[in-house]
Amino acid sequence: MDFIRIIIAILLPPLGVFLQVGFAGAFWLNILLTLCGYIPGIVHAVYIIAKR
Repeated sequence: MDFIRIIIAILLPPLGVFLQVGFAGAFWLNILLTLCGYIPGIVHAVYIIAKR
């Protein structure tokens, strides 16, 4: 299941984080990072998914 979440996180980083943590602070941080740059959003999303 984590492999699928990582693939989703690469395509749509906020969706991958949402599937992992819901509407927690990490989700909103990921939206902000994705808006600032796509790559920081991906890195953060993969980190959140790999950490849990």
